[in-house]
Amino acid sequence: MWERTADLLRLVVADMELAELSPEVGRLAALTTLDAAHNALTAVPSAIGDLRALRILYLGDNALTAVPEGVRPLRALEYLGIDDNAIAALPDWIGELSSLVELRVQGNALTSLPPAIGDLAALRELHVRGNGLTSLPQAIGALPALRVLDLRDNALTTLPDTLAALPRLRTLDLRANPLRALPKLPPSLEKLDLRWTPFFPELPPAAQAVRDRGGVVLN
Repeated sequence: MWERTADLLRLVVADMELAELSPEVGRLAALTTLDAAHNALTAVPSAIGDLRALRILYLGDNALTAVPEGVRPLRALEYLGIDDNAIAALPDWIGELSSLVELRVQGNALTSLPPAIGDLAALRELHVRGNGLTSLPQAIGALPALRVLDLRDNALTTLPDTLAALPRLRTLDLRANPLRALPKLPPSLEKLDLRWTPFFPELPPAAQAVRDRGGVVLN
């Protein structure tokens, strides 16, 4: 069967109650999209690393406790969705995924992000809502392409001042965090969401500056 599908570009096996993926998936050398979300996967075969043309990988809503090592060689990967699993930490090698444009890790058990996150030079969207983040690395400010940063529903009390160095950040979602202060924010910011934070009814100076230059501030 796998020989007959060698030229397959897109494989969708989502919502099929799968407990495992066959290692034979690694034979699909032309595959650009693999959707295995909404299953019961606790791991994926290392052979997934042979899918060097893969650009989109959906592994959300499974039972993963770590980012699969097989993802590491996927240097063409542009979208990685590993949301709603039980992942407690991102590996240091996450920064090696140099083509990554969107990373979704919301709904896991993360308490921090590795400094290597700052190596994702092509990243435009980072979605980390619904974890247990207590801090962000200074390296978060080294993402030149970042447009959307979703930090909703974490345990952040402070933010690194390097956020001001994000030249293209448009949307920053800080809802439901116990923030005590807000650092200077980049002039590119167009939308700042502070609902369900301690900043009510008074806006901190950084948020007021966003509003003064015409940005939308929700609180």
